Amino acid sequence: MRDVKTFFQYVIPSMLSFALSGVYAIVDGFFVGNSIGDLGLSAVNIAYPIVAVIQALGTGIGMGGAIYYSINKAEKNEAGAKEFTAGALWLLLISSVALTFAVFFLNSSLLGLLGAEGQLLSLGEEYITVIALGAALQVIGTGLVPFIRNHGGSFYAMLSMIAGFVTNIILDYMFVWVLGQGVAGAAWATIIGQGVTMLMALAYLLRKGQFTLRIPSAKLGQVSASVIKIGIAPFGLAMSPNISLIIINRFSVSYGGEAAIATYACIAYVICIIYLILQGIGDGSQPLISRCHGEKNWADLKFVRKLAYGFAFALSVVGCIVLYLTRGSLGVLFGASGEVNRAVAKIIPIFLVSVPFVAVLRITTASFYATEKSVFSYILTFIEPLFMLVLMFILPPLFGGQIMIWWSTVLARVLSALLALLLKRRVDRREMVL
Repeated sequence: MRDVKTFFQYVIPSMLSFALSGVYAIVDGFFVGNSIGDLGLSAVNIAYPIVAVIQALGTGIGMGGAIYYSINKAEKNEAGAKEFTAGALWLLLISSVALTFAVFFLNSSLLGLLGAEGQLLSLGEEYITVIALGAALQVIGTGLVPFIRNHGGSFYAMLSMIAGFVTNIILDYMFVWVLGQGVAGAAWATIIGQGVTMLMALAYLLRKGQFTLRIPSAKLGQVSASVIKIGIAPFGLAMSPNISLIIINRFSVSYGGEAAIATYACIAYVICIIYLILQGIGDGSQPLISRCHGEKNWADLKFVRKLAYGFAFALSVVGCIVLYLTRGSLGVLFGASGEVNRAVAKIIPIFLVSVPFVAVLRITTASFYATEKSVFSYILTFIEPLFMLVLMFILPPLFGGQIMIWWSTVLARVLSALLALLLKRRVDRREMVL
């Protein structure tokens, strides 16, 4: 499979799809920030990790099922491939119902845990209550996209994401600016946009005859357990920037206050697009890597992975250059105050240092879960926020408060990337022996 063209046919649509999923939050932040100001921007930012959990759950389940689908197809096990499709779809449906009730009834407590209080809490509740009502649209929509990619429909998956994104923009303009519905209007625009993506994804699978809920009841538990085992890593990888967001916001409340939260909101919105593009490269490579793994074609697997590393690193550098050159206007884009905009321009170069290291981490983690190396993928998925938490307890009190919150984030990502390279080297040596 040493075909560069095939690699890009899978990766570029996946990369753009992931980028668009991140732009949903930016669009909400843009319209709300320019309508309400710093407070509205902070409310969407502090509530976004809850939205991210919903989307990441769909991604994790979908990726877990899709990876086993590809491996079984490569092994010529058609029955097994269909069972993993059905098992993943049942998990998506069940988790959608559970999340809808949990988020709707616990939104105030969840926002309180994230550090929201006062007017910030009130606006956050307004946003999340609506998001909860559309949780099923988001879970199922994001969960079906990996199956479309693994069925060879990467371009169609991208089109479904574009359709949802365009719908979100149009409705954000109507609901937030024209009708003045504030953060609730932004939330309605988001879930309707996700609904469009879900309907297009369903239409594709139905047309291809790949939508099935038929699975022997005796196998449902085993299949579900396998899907969850693999899906934990892509779930965690999708959540990683948001776990970081939670940690940074919680520590920033103590050291920098609302201004620091608003500053990181602007930085997180734009830099998260680069992170999602990098994850898109990893997950776009996944069908090819899983196929090579199923066929036990180690040479082609390493060829695909090498392309993924090179492409991810190149795009990370380009992304850093673009953000550095536009740093003076990023806060303005979201309607931030002059003080916050100046802080964004000053602070974002610190975060750009870590972006190439994130490229290494994302590709390595994706290659691990694409080849059923669950333990290593878990380690790389969750070690970054652990490093971050430890560093934030140590560095800010000793060396300078809020500025060390920012540097703790960067150092955590550098350390995680170095660990990823060590684990990759160990796996490569083992495969050479085999």
